[in-house]
Amino acid sequence: MNIGFISYSVAFAAYFALFILLVFSWRGRQFGTLVIFATASTAIWAAISASSTLEPIQLPTMLMQAAELTKNSAWCLFLLKTVKRHDADIVSTDSPKLATSWKALFFCGFSLAIILLFFVPLAIPHSSLPMSIARDSSLLAWISIAIAGMLLVEHIFRYSEQADRWAIKYLCLGIAGMFAYDFFLYSEALLFKQVNPNLWSARGFVSSLAVPLIAISVARNPKWELGIHVSRDVVFHSVTVVGAGIYLLTMAAAGYFIRYYGGTWGGTVQIAFFVGSGILLIILLFSGNIRAQTRVLLSKHFFSYRYDYREEWLKFTRTLATSETTVPERIIRAIASLVSSEGGVLWGKQDQGAYTVLSNWNMPEPSSSNNTEFEPLIDFVKANSWIIDIEEFRHDPSLYSGLALPPSLTEMEGAWLVVPLEFNAELCGFVIIRHSEVYKSLNWEDRDLLKTAGLQAASHLAQYQTDQTLLQARQFEAFNRLSAYIVHDLKNILAQQSLIIANAEKHKHKPAFVDDVILTIENSVARMTGLMEQMRSGLRGSQPTNVDIASLLNQVISSHSSQLPVPKLEVCEQVPGVFADYEQLSTVFSHIIQNAQEATKNTGQVIVRLFEKAGQIIIEVEDKGCGMDATFIKNRLFNPFDSTKGLTGMGIGAFESREFIRSLGGDIGVKSTPGSGSLFCIAIPCPN
Repeated sequence: MNIGFISYSVAFAAYFALFILLVFSWRGRQFGTLVIFATASTAIWAAISASSTLEPIQLPTMLMQAAELTKNSAWCLFLLKTVKRHDADIVSTDSPKLATSWKALFFCGFSLAIILLFFVPLAIPHSSLPMSIARDSSLLAWISIAIAGMLLVEHIFRYSEQADRWAIKYLCLGIAGMFAYDFFLYSEALLFKQVNPNLWSARGFVSSLAVPLIAISVARNPKWELGIHVSRDVVFHSVTVVGAGIYLLTMAAAGYFIRYYGGTWGGTVQIAFFVGSGILLIILLFSGNIRAQTRVLLSKHFFSYRYDYREEWLKFTRTLATSETTVPERIIRAIASLVSSEGGVLWGKQDQGAYTVLSNWNMPEPSSSNNTEFEPLIDFVKANSWIIDIEEFRHDPSLYSGLALPPSLTEMEGAWLVVPLEFNAELCGFVIIRHSEVYKSLNWEDRDLLKTAGLQAASHLAQYQTDQTLLQARQFEAFNRLSAYIVHDLKNILAQQSLIIANAEKHKHKPAFVDDVILTIENSVARMTGLMEQMRSGLRGSQPTNVDIASLLNQVISSHSSQLPVPKLEVCEQVPGVFADYEQLSTVFSHIIQNAQEATKNTGQVIVRLFEKAGQIIIEVEDKGCGMDATFIKNRLFNPFDSTKGLTGMGIGAFESREFIRSLGGDIGVKSTPGSGSLFCIAIPCPN
């Protein structure tokens, strides 16, 4: 006996024991039959291989190759049968063809193997071709079968449901180990033109190592019913097999030239080259990233797109443009509709950098969340701009290296996808999409569409947030302006009260002065009451009424008659009334007349004229005071908070007066000469 006999005898004993175990646990199921057949074929192959190592026994080479082909075909057939089409991932027009494609692929491969293993060796002696062709064709057939087996195992594990992987992972390891060892054995033989006897002898031990792994999977899943997702895989596997074949041919040719031209170092360099090439091939075949990129490349260039992008984009744009709901809710609806979802939650970035919920649609907000727990998610999305599948993350977090989802998000009922909203290279928000009843998983096309939609929706969200900020700023501006006006009015009331106090000691015994004080206090109380009402309502002034301009000017001039120079009113003709706020219009005239008095000496004069001209009511206030230069009128007179009165002035009287007159459709014009006086011309359109 030799080591080869012991090795294959151990394999025979192991697989025969497994065969007995399977027979007694068989329930007549199809997949159970295939496992029994594959196990029995392996046991027979091990027995024949063990017998071939004994010197007195000379078994035909054809018998040994037939046993090995039967063994490998049985395992490949079992692997093919475990692949079940998933209806949701296949276009309906492809469904009738898929099962036929798998069968045709298997029988074509089986037929090609028979030709290379049996017919070519029989035909070579009767031709002028060298015998090395028969040997190389057989080795290439075994290498191709090994590659096909490894691809099937990888395909089964990758596309099986997460729950099924627990039951099949040991089976995949065991069968993949057998095929990987065969690939190594025959690749080495193809390079060195002979089978390594040590590798051949150890093959029985290696095969027997798969028995306990297969037995564990039998105990975990006796039915062998696996839900495998298959989509456009015939093309994918065909390209993979062809690519592996081209790679092997290239590797063999390179190895030949290295050995031929390498001199004394040729053999050593050839072995190193072979090991490196083999490792590279394994990396290429089992790299998830490379396989994913190949699958996307094939899908993009050999298959029609899944979506009618014109219709999808029109529907998306219409949803964003509708005015029935708020902008955040429209963004949720538009993005969710792309994957037939009926709910979602939108987070938006605030001025302080925190992300808060802006809107939710058919989905509850998180029970509790804070900005700190969202920081890892936000950092990950900023760095990668990925669409995050929350279910995929739960099953395999390694796919999202560096991502930590907050508990408030993972515990949300129905949370499925995280879609980033990026604008100007900044994450302005993100949307959580609810589980879809139609879509169970996403492919590259779904993710690209969601990513593009997120970029489009982000511009709408950024505009919405800018509008909200602008609206808030305008509200504060309106409040500040109202406050400034009210403070200005309070200052004028305070000036009236101060004037009373200043003259009280001198004129307190005069009845006329007391009457004037009472009228002034009464007017102050009325005005302060109006200011309090404005503070409560947030509105400047009161309801507009029909105002008699001549009567109003008389009243304003009368209230300023105690100060020199006393204004004089000249009414040139009867003018119509104006529909305006009485108090605000009175404040405008009062402010201009008071400024004219303050700019004029007591011996000077202030004249107020009222007339109608060219469809406008004209009120002129002319004084013979100090006047103003053109630069002051242009740059400072109507500039708010710019006063020449020091601490006693607010600098908004002229600005407020002009803004109110402009709100009536009119304007205030000024002509002035330093040292000669000023002329204020107030023009108000006549009512129709």
